[in-house]
Amino acid sequence: MEAIWFWLVALMLAGYVVLDGYDIGAGIVHLLIARSDLERTQILESIGPFWDGNEVWLIAGGGTLYFAFPGLYASSFSGFYLPLMIVLWLLMLRGISIEVRNHIDSPVWKPFWDVIFAGASVLLAIDFGGSAWKCSAGERHSTRRATSSLPLWTTFRPSGEVGILDWYTVLVAMTALYALLLHGALWVRLKTEGPLQTRSRDLAGKVWWLVGVLTVIVTILSFGVQPHLWQSFMERPWGFVFPALAIAGFVGINVSGSEVRAFLFSVLYLLGMLTSVAFGLFPYVLPSNTDPNLSLTIYNTAPAAYGLRVGLAWWIPGMALASAYSIFTHRKFAGKVRP
Repeated sequence: MEAIWFWLVALMLAGYVVLDGYDIGAGIVHLLIARSDLERTQILESIGPFWDGNEVWLIAGGGTLYFAFPGLYASSFSGFYLPLMIVLWLLMLRGISIEVRNHIDSPVWKPFWDVIFAGASVLLAIDFGGSAWKCSAGERHSTRRATSSLPLWTTFRPSGEVGILDWYTVLVAMTALYALLLHGALWVRLKTEGPLQTRSRDLAGKVWWLVGVLTVIVTILSFGVQPHLWQSFMERPWGFVFPALAIAGFVGINVSGSEVRAFLFSVLYLLGMLTSVAFGLFPYVLPSNTDPNLSLTIYNTAPAAYGLRVGLAWWIPGMALASAYSIFTHRKFAGKVRP
């Protein structure tokens, strides 16, 4: 049951990154490719029917994590209190900026909320990327002091007396930023026409190369920073199917002539990258970078098996409803956003 819930949580978080990732990506490119208020409105309308529903996956993923691995939830939310509170504020600012932007027709009001929307989206991508890596790389007080909180930075190195920020975490955060920028540009290309679509296509073509370089660098360095990743792939070689999916998706973005297929390949790339990390970490959920005996695993953070079985009976219909709603909205509002 612990392994089942590990992969359910991983897939839910991956689903959130894919779905809300294009919302965040659209915010990142909001001021880069839109040249007028009409074009900025088009970008907002392209995510308008979906963004709040997509964020349900984050709430559901967090709730599932709390239920399935309460020990991990307690330790990670106390150790990474600062970045997670920043995430909360950024999510609120994004939602507010989308909802109130058109309430007042003013030369100051709309540009102000456009900047808030774009800035919050950029910082969210960076914060999510950095926080996700810190959880997978581990912290030095993983189980000894469950209420400890990491400092913002210490030596700026990813080992030893670590802080929230180090050079490797910053590199991963920037990779996440450009990966979601690419994802969002492909979404805007899919949903718009004319000059806005052309600029989003050109931006995606330029960023694609940078994402590829960063992905290769981060992948190589990851095996040195977290040796358990390489050990997992060596012990279970079938797991190389996940990096293969990421490679296929990344290559497909560039070689696909269809805007629909290019976006779907971007989805495949993100899913491949995230499932590769999850496979490499298993069965750890918060490894310790000082003493493996202090690491949190799916076995020492999960509740009794009976509770997990009962929870699964409720989780299946609940997530079936959420998935059905997501499918319905994307089919209902499919097609181009008209000026």
